Amino acid sequence: MNFEHFKFLIANAFKQGAEGDGALPAKYDSIPVERLNPLVLAYVGDAYFALYVRTRLLAYEQNKVRVLHSFDAKMVSAVMQAYAYRSIEPILSDEELSVVRRGRNAKVNVPKSATIAEYRCSTGFEALLGYLYLGEKFDRLSEIAENAFVVISREMTNTAKKI
Repeated sequence: MNFEHFKFLIANAFKQGAEGDGALPAKYDSIPVERLNPLVLAYVGDAYFALYVRTRLLAYEQNKVRVLHSFDAKMVSAVMQAYAYRSIEPILSDEELSVVRRGRNAKVNVPKSATIAEYRCSTGFEALLGYLYLGEKFDRLSEIAENAFVVISREMTNTAKKI
């Protein structure tokens, strides 16, 4: 983000609503979720999945935050999300696959921690989660997040057994 973007965000993000009621303005209220930029969907989906994973991990450990963090970082990595996506792809509807495709084809900078294919796949997965969240399809969102969590947990367990 350059300095001009940062200044614009600071100047506009925290303005009060037009009615002076203290409410923050909602730029995306009038835009249908299917028309949102796929990277915006992925941004929301990434946050949702990270919170979902952290909350689920609390069922196993409540005291060792460092251990929790290392598990959640691995589980929400692009590599693991891509793995989970490939496992749940058969249960997705055509509409959901279309959202994944849009996310996968979005222009992103790929980090060195994943291959280009893995990172694009994980961006598509995150876009799907963001689409379901913003579209208020919470039952389907929970189903997909839970399936992904189970798939990733199994893969991490299998990998740990081999070491």
